[in-house]
Amino acid sequence: MDASGSPEETTETPSLDFIRAIIAEDLKADKHGGRVATRFPPEPNGYLHIGHAKSICLNFGVAAQNQAGTCNLRFDDTNPTKEEVEYEESIKTDVQWLGFDWGDRLFHASDYFEQLHQCAVQLIEAGKAYVCSLSLEEIRQYRGTLTEPGRNSPYRERPIQENLDLFERMRQGEFDEGTHVLRAIIDMASPNLNMRDPALYRILKAAHHRSGDQWCIYPMYDFAHCLSDSFEGITHSLCTLEFEDHRPLYDWVLDELEVDCHPQQIEFARLNLSYTVLSKRKLGELVRDGHVSGWDDPRMPTLGGLRRRGYTPRAIRKFCEEVGVAKRDSVVAVAKLEHAIREDLNQRAPRVMSVLRPLRVVIENYPEDQVEELDAVNNPEDEAMGTRKVPFSRVLYIEQDDFREDPPRKFFRLSPGREVRLRYAYFLTCVGVVKDEQSGQVVELRCTYDPETRGGSAPDGRKVKATIHWVSAEQSLSAEVRLYDRLFKEEIPGDEFIAALNPDSVETLTSCRLEPSLAEVEPGSIHQFERLGYFCADSVESSPDRLVFNRTVPLRDSWARIEKAMAQKKKS
Repeated sequence: MDASGSPEETTETPSLDFIRAIIAEDLKADKHGGRVATRFPPEPNGYLHIGHAKSICLNFGVAAQNQAGTCNLRFDDTNPTKEEVEYEESIKTDVQWLGFDWGDRLFHASDYFEQLHQCAVQLIEAGKAYVCSLSLEEIRQYRGTLTEPGRNSPYRERPIQENLDLFERMRQGEFDEGTHVLRAIIDMASPNLNMRDPALYRILKAAHHRSGDQWCIYPMYDFAHCLSDSFEGITHSLCTLEFEDHRPLYDWVLDELEVDCHPQQIEFARLNLSYTVLSKRKLGELVRDGHVSGWDDPRMPTLGGLRRRGYTPRAIRKFCEEVGVAKRDSVVAVAKLEHAIREDLNQRAPRVMSVLRPLRVVIENYPEDQVEELDAVNNPEDEAMGTRKVPFSRVLYIEQDDFREDPPRKFFRLSPGREVRLRYAYFLTCVGVVKDEQSGQVVELRCTYDPETRGGSAPDGRKVKATIHWVSAEQSLSAEVRLYDRLFKEEIPGDEFIAALNPDSVETLTSCRLEPSLAEVEPGSIHQFERLGYFCADSVESSPDRLVFNRTVPLRDSWARIEKAMAQKKKS
């Protein structure tokens, strides 16, 4: 993965977590004939997010670590009322962007609709399933609670032939939605509610995006999922912990049908991230109600949003590896994800200089018509990235935060009478301040430079305590920069997540100035704005005529930390 966001080969070797330990033991015992076959089974009813990335990395990673291991991409497209081709295409794009390839192993649960129907008929013929004519509300009432057993449906004892006839008539579209469902015959007194005669098929009179109007009954997830795994020869069905209570049903269906391949379901803890929600329903509400600009809003934890913000596949894979695979749910600090992207981009992102909140500087002793080109290092972590030329002239812009007229203790940047180093350039001294007459705000600094300090060092050996960045006013480029922060102000947003939204999750700056090397920047490319952070040229809105950059993650600002500590000390 390069800094522009292109996929590359995965090379990371995760440690032996409990799932990989189980698989290693299975291979040692020659279980499943020495095979390892996994699958990533998303529902095409939404966009993938960072939580899905953990599952993708695990399933594809486990397969890649084992000789001749395979991982299928299978769409669980069993609910045509919520699924769209758009979601399928976005999922394929995201999986490939993360660096994984399913080759010719792309499947759909809808590939097996006829086989699944035959399995349902087989259960009816074996006296293990029946057509129930209770309403959905009545089914809920008969189901019981966690402390009270359920009651048998009055239709549970229907004769096999009547069940077969009704199920066929369901398939032919004779009945309305909600009038009948096919249910398994298991145990209405089971302490596991999933085993209290669960529904296997329901009537949905909706066209399917792949099979059209061929079907008006569709299998439930628990029925289709385990059988799809079996049909595809999956050996290890890796699921998140919410499916742990569904495992007895997974095994029951496969046992009752006496399938040739019975995969082993193993559950692991899903990813929970602080200051984030990872519920499709909640994310959909944020989009639907306009709290964000879309599924790829750079504040969203979707892979599309992270990609647009400048997160790289390498960083996400590294993050998922470091989070690891556990048996118990926990909340991972979002700072861990931010650390992963900093570590990655520090090695790969080219450096440029930009000024987000410009303050005009006039160098009084610099020739008015002169423009010289100075050498700047593209990335000190990688000498192979070489250098670039940056123009230097009499009028510059620096950051407003790099000047204090009345500097506090420990502030070593520019102030009246103080000398600082301009990055890659000269020593600069502030000799005057120009203010707006009405507001009193500083609008311009008058300065002098030492021409003997080109390159940032003085022949007489004198030192300065601060180095600041800059851009040449005339040659710099205008840009819009969006400073993104966490979407929520609470660490765990909870059910009232809308109330926890951070009103300052984005700040848009429209007067930014960038060095001219960014004139031909490609959308999606990522740079470090020196001393400020990592920024990505917006893949949707940025163009040569209108540069738009999204902040991926800030750098650690030493003075900001000092200033915050001082403010807290003063408050206490």
